[in-house]
Amino acid sequence: MQLEFAGEVWEWRGPAPYHFVSVPEDECEAIALAAAAVTYGWGMIPVAVRIGGTDWTTSLWPKDGGYVVPLKDAVRRAEGIALGDAVDVRLTIDV
Repeated sequence: MQLEFAGEVWEWRGPAPYHFVSVPEDECEAIALAAAAVTYGWGMIPVAVRIGGTDWTTSLWPKDGGYVVPLKDAVRRAEGIALGDAVDVRLTIDV
């Protein structure tokens, strides 16, 4: 399954701050249909992600009934992404 969407980069400021992009509601519904086949616990969904010219693997995190894409510092540096930037995201989920 491949999904593409745009979203704004936001920061969770906890003991270990991290940056995320929220997955839009329509895409979350599609992911939820495949979740049972691919989740490995706590609702995490393994994905391949592409933003700009950078590809990496990570897991979608469940949040407030939807999902968020965590952005590694290395990805943000490579793509020149800052807090509040809008980014185009491509997700690939092996179902």
